[in-house]
Amino acid sequence: MQNKNKKFIYLKMSMIAINFIAALFITLLIYVTTRIICDHFIAREFINSVASIPWNPYKNIVVSITLFCGLILSFIFREFIYSNNNKAIYITLIIDLIISITLIYFLDFNYNGILFLVIANIIAYTKGIRGRYILMLLSVAAIIIADYQLISINFELYSVYDYISYYDSSTQQALMVCYNSIVSINVVLFIIYCISVIQNQRGTIDEVNTLYEKLSQANEDLRIANEQLKEYSKITEKMGETRERNRLAREIHDTLGHTLTGILAGLDACLTTIEISPQETKKQLEMIAEVTRRGINEVRRSVNKLRPDALERLNLESAIRKMIMDVETMSHTKVTFETRVANLKFDADEEDTIYRVIQESLTNAIRHGKASRVWITMDSVDGEIILTIKDNGIGCVNMKKGFGTRHIVERIQMLRGSVKFDGSDGFTVTARIPIRWGEVYD
Repeated sequence: MQNKNKKFIYLKMSMIAINFIAALFITLLIYVTTRIICDHFIAREFINSVASIPWNPYKNIVVSITLFCGLILSFIFREFIYSNNNKAIYITLIIDLIISITLIYFLDFNYNGILFLVIANIIAYTKGIRGRYILMLLSVAAIIIADYQLISINFELYSVYDYISYYDSSTQQALMVCYNSIVSINVVLFIIYCISVIQNQRGTIDEVNTLYEKLSQANEDLRIANEQLKEYSKITEKMGETRERNRLAREIHDTLGHTLTGILAGLDACLTTIEISPQETKKQLEMIAEVTRRGINEVRRSVNKLRPDALERLNLESAIRKMIMDVETMSHTKVTFETRVANLKFDADEEDTIYRVIQESLTNAIRHGKASRVWITMDSVDGEIILTIKDNGIGCVNMKKGFGTRHIVERIQMLRGSVKFDGSDGFTVTARIPIRWGEVYD
């Protein structure tokens, strides 16, 4: 009997240890990967590619270690100090359940295997039928509710797989093997523990067969997970290629669309003045040639993942005013720009989005709206930039989103903003863009 008790103690300690390793693996992976991303100055690119990130990865490590210390204390009280006190046993089991749920919450539901440890303890320690099934029901419900795939449908959660996908394919496979091995060992220990308890307390063959079926199902799930892992790298690579194609399409469309619209408007002006004032026509053609050269340079920079040429040489406000001056020179459109924001200095992705939205809106106002006046206003409300571009063109009551307007929406949504279009009186674009205002991400 004493040997059996030692066997159970060793199994419990092994389950605590493997769950501690699982939690530490997740928190350390996220912490180390976050530091690497920050050191390589690609935090913004990573943030834009994931649904969510932990606010303080280091805090999650400390919290995980603290919670496991609580589990160990609970285990010591239940196993060695109050082993014959049913009330104390039930209290420690409830504490275990609370600690486990808290840990799952801090891990953003990326791991819920610790609940198997709670269920194993309930099977081993509870004597009364009613109390056993109440705690068992709570634990099973917690496993179902704490499933990452289920929770992430309605809530933005960070995923350990997003952090694993940051690395190259060989490192991804190694990390996935380690993570899946830890999860598998926990499941195997749980099943071995449950079988040992059932054989010791009841000797019921039917329950052993049921647990064996669960083990077979777990092995089948692991087999399916391993098959999915083989396709993971291919899918990640294809998604990266798709995102890059869309980025290049947006950049080239924005640049060529704006440049070609300006050239077309300038040529229309040349056709009007060529017989009246050849000298004025010559100046206009020289301006068209300069705008064309700048457009070619911007296409080259877009292909090489660089920012718009104007934003590389000028600050945001100066770049916008330079774009407006070019539009007014190349066309008969008068553009008014007014800003009530004291300092137009933001992060690169925010400035790029504001510049491209104004550029695309001006292009649409001239090309499609035939507008002669455009008003651009910028204001700051509750940490957001409110950008409004209104023209006096022909408008569009039943608007169908084309390539340009779709990518206006995509750019703003990447910054978690929103945009509205109104073609009832001329055409109005109203964009709300959240600005980080100097926030720093570790």
